[in-house]
Amino acid sequence: MDCFAAPGPAPLPLDEALARVQAAYGPATEPESVPLRSALGRILAESVTAPGDVPPMAVSAMDGWGFRAADTAGDGPVRLAVVGRVPAGSVFGGTVGAGEAVRIFTGAPVPAGVDAVAMQEDCRADGDAAVLVPANVKRGANIREAGEDMAAGAVVLTPGRRLRAQEIGLAAAVGRSHLSVRKRLRVVLFSTGDELREPGTAKPDGAIYDANRYTLAAQLDALGVDVHDLGILPDQREATRAALATAADTADLLVTSGGVSVGEEDHVKAAVGALGSIDLWKLAIKPGKPLALGRIGNTPFLGLPGNPVSAMVTFMLVGRPLVLRLSGAESAPIPRCLVVSGFEFRKKAGRREFLRARLALGADGRPVAHKFPSDSSGVLTSMVEADGLVDMPADATAIKPGDMVEFLPFTGLFA
Repeated sequence: MDCFAAPGPAPLPLDEALARVQAAYGPATEPESVPLRSALGRILAESVTAPGDVPPMAVSAMDGWGFRAADTAGDGPVRLAVVGRVPAGSVFGGTVGAGEAVRIFTGAPVPAGVDAVAMQEDCRADGDAAVLVPANVKRGANIREAGEDMAAGAVVLTPGRRLRAQEIGLAAAVGRSHLSVRKRLRVVLFSTGDELREPGTAKPDGAIYDANRYTLAAQLDALGVDVHDLGILPDQREATRAALATAADTADLLVTSGGVSVGEEDHVKAAVGALGSIDLWKLAIKPGKPLALGRIGNTPFLGLPGNPVSAMVTFMLVGRPLVLRLSGAESAPIPRCLVVSGFEFRKKAGRREFLRARLALGADGRPVAHKFPSDSSGVLTSMVEADGLVDMPADATAIKPGDMVEFLPFTGLFA
């Protein structure tokens, strides 16, 4: 009589897996202070407050002429006497009175008495002593009030924000030269499989080059972590167990590809179970069902499938949120948008599928998704040809041309 292994737990819905990630994991690194020029891509570890108003006083938003708006009431251009010139960085010492104007430049403090600025294109100098300005200029025109951008005491950046150029510029605008950020997450990465070879080396019959480690390292690099590549591990239980145990001592996160399915040579899952725990195994998605999430001691472990498309997609959907969570980043929902389907597709209910597709503009100007012909998780060219993934719900059974479908652009999933 033949004996068969128990089927194990049912595959977990993706949303439940993501909820577990949010509940079970938190920041894994300590803060450090870095100069602004080194802060790009880092995770902010402090609140940043504006010590004063920005701008600190009312300033001109344009190159032009400043005056009292009430002086321009009427039917035609108004002639005003020029009483001064205010470049950016200087201050006009007096007060601009009725019937008077000053030449003023972008960013210059607005003199007392001025409550409107007309653009220089709308004005005409009348010699050096006068200027013609348009009629009926509104009070406040082309003036940036004090605190218009940031008010004194306002919290302008919060912890968990991943710093882009605009956040760094904002920090500079409130006078910060350094920021407290989370230290980079240390991620140890390796592949498993006797069939794998390093690119650039000889490849005997039956072998393939290891693409997964390079795609995953690139995905991790895009998230700003510190990647440590352990290379390729053989399909040997003890070697796998020893490598995982050693790496767990120095890593904030372990990431592997391959070895987490149910084959006799899939040793990673068993090794993690022996050294720690497997908290999640198998997702109810395609591609990417064989995914493992657990711990070795206190070190989180993420085991991705061995097929290249499955490895990339599961990292986008689960690995990216996990890395951001461990890095101390605020929750970042998977970006998505609605597009028109340009294809027909059918499946059985019960498993959520992510279909590789490219976008093109339809005749009406709306983006249309065109599915890649192959659904194989081994066709890496599909990830190059596609612009993103069409998210087909678990209970859906068909997509028809013209249907509105949810699309996950790679531009949001790779950063």
